[in-house]
Amino acid sequence: MHCAHTVCIVDDEPHMVRALSRLLTVAGFTVREFTSARRFLEHAELEHPCCAVLDLCMPDCSGLQIQAELVELQIECPIIFLTGHADVALSVEAMKGGAMDFFMKPVDADALIDAVNGALRRHSLGLAVRDEVASLWDRWRSLTPREQEVFRLVVAGRLNKEIAASLGTVEKTIKVHRGRAMRKMHARRVTDLVRMADKLRDVTPNELCC
Repeated sequence: MHCAHTVCIVDDEPHMVRALSRLLTVAGFTVREFTSARRFLEHAELEHPCCAVLDLCMPDCSGLQIQAELVELQIECPIIFLTGHADVALSVEAMKGGAMDFFMKPVDADALIDAVNGALRRHSLGLAVRDEVASLWDRWRSLTPREQEVFRLVVAGRLNKEIAASLGTVEKTIKVHRGRAMRKMHARRVTDLVRMADKLRDVTPNELCC
């Protein structure tokens, strides 16, 4: 599961797993096969770009239950549902839960491949954003308390002399703190700091408080 693009096939019918595996392997994907929903939940590694092609109705655990468990565990894994029984209510529930697509069996090969490509792209982008934000938090937490104060006021649009007056110090000292904050955050311009603050706010607004 450490390949760049992995597709997890989860279906309790072995012949369906084999058919889907052949199709997606020929299309260039790395495939992991699961004939049990529980085995998928216990053994699938989902920290790398991946998606799940998931049967909606399985005896040990329904596809919707798997979807709900992944959400509860805060595990991002785009899901493409397959079902042999048309059920509008279930399809609506699946899509509301964040499923990428919902197909009736037998599924059109080209449509499935397109859906898998879209799901993998989404997961890749999501992981990239997560890694970027994690890196930003590491940089933010490397700032001293005073550098964090200056950061907040800089991205709020305050001038150095205004920040100095607000913090009860001189402008020269603020310039030093500001320069150190920008170096630690890997920012070249104030606009870079503003963009970083926006990204951090979107994830944990209460911690940044600016």
